[in-house]
Amino acid sequence: MKFEYIRSRRHFLKLGCRALSTAGAAAALSRALLMTARAQTTSDYKALVCIFLFGGNDSNNMLIPNDTTGYANYSKIRSNLAIPQASLVGIHDAATNASYGLHPSFSPIAPLYNTSKRLALMMNVGTLLQQVPRGSNGLPQLGAVPLPVNLYSHSDQQIAWQDATPQGSGTTGWAGRLADKVPGNSSGLVPPAITLAGNTLQLVGESTQPSAVTTTNFGLVAPATDPGSIALQSLLGLPSGAALVQAAQSSLKGAITVAQAVNAALAGATSLGVTFPNSDIGTQLGQVAKLIQARAALGASRQIFFCSQGGYDTHSNQLQQQVTLYGNLANALNIFDQAMSTLNVQSSVTTFTESDFGRTFQPNGNAGSDHGWGSHALVMGGAVNGGALYGTFPTLGLQGPDDSGNRGTWVPSTSQDQYMGALAKWFGLAQGDMDYVFPNLKSFQYQTPSFI
Repeated sequence: MKFEYIRSRRHFLKLGCRALSTAGAAAALSRALLMTARAQTTSDYKALVCIFLFGGNDSNNMLIPNDTTGYANYSKIRSNLAIPQASLVGIHDAATNASYGLHPSFSPIAPLYNTSKRLALMMNVGTLLQQVPRGSNGLPQLGAVPLPVNLYSHSDQQIAWQDATPQGSGTTGWAGRLADKVPGNSSGLVPPAITLAGNTLQLVGESTQPSAVTTTNFGLVAPATDPGSIALQSLLGLPSGAALVQAAQSSLKGAITVAQAVNAALAGATSLGVTFPNSDIGTQLGQVAKLIQARAALGASRQIFFCSQGGYDTHSNQLQQQVTLYGNLANALNIFDQAMSTLNVQSSVTTFTESDFGRTFQPNGNAGSDHGWGSHALVMGGAVNGGALYGTFPTLGLQGPDDSGNRGTWVPSTSQDQYMGALAKWFGLAQGDMDYVFPNLKSFQYQTPSFI
């Protein structure tokens, strides 16, 4: 899912800059033209790295009850989607003394939970406007409170996760608004918000405009014979009498200058000593690692990155797809953690997942699952209170106390505002700015989980 908003002439010029760039990596850099190129101290450096799992992650197979009774119930209802118990990667929740298992494809990062305590799971999180009460029969009373718009719609829920605005349809995203408010985000060489996944609503603020980079090149650099390069040079060479052309030329020339400075900073960087997987999410996190490595040269004290992994709309053939999806994700996270260790910034970088929604606990008739609601999320980093589960694991029963219907579509126990609010607090957001970034968090008394 890509988002494109043309809000002003300045934004139009940035879109034109991206369109003319065959490398595409210095898109939306006009805001950076107002910034100085001087490096600044990064002793207080912090970064958030979001990985959006597009399509709706069926996390019922990511975190699984591993005790005898719990697994038997899981296996009975999950039927042909159940993961064999013998293959689960065992983890323990000390708070409840409960045993769980991770999907076997997450074995590369299981030591981050079990040993180094740099991995936590946020259980049953999702879009909520208010907590859904239970009636005298113990079942969710969905009609008692307002609900998010179009709960099972990919596009609506992707927007809801990214804008964190009651009833959706916002024009800014929570991470962009966070960058608006956190000190130290306005004096670097590049904007504090950077997307590796195309145009992203989540990173757009009132004053913050994100930079878009590709996984192959950071600069507006192409061979002189390249059609895109020819078009770019043609625009730069046009007579500059027209105001629009003047503005475009200034923006493009400045973007090239900034892009070249970014490339120069990266060219002088030493090897990270790791090889990122040759997967979409692997190459994205590889580029994020390079940008974090160059943080001092780029004058960055706060950065927010947006990456994505598609393919989670598993209406059929789910078991095979999850092996690949989870395997690619876990391998990329493992190498990224190693890279952050090499850079000595593990405690300064927090990586987390989001997704449209969870999926039905009960399978459909095509060896897959359908659109659900609450889902589990991963949070990784040295500042994370890892080796623990946060939130409340849903009761895995059809038409039970956590089922919003009759197929196992879990009513979230934690709202996305609370989840992201905890990340924003760690990032440095002041309590007085909470309403600006998360206007609905007051509905949950500003309470956030303690995973970080």
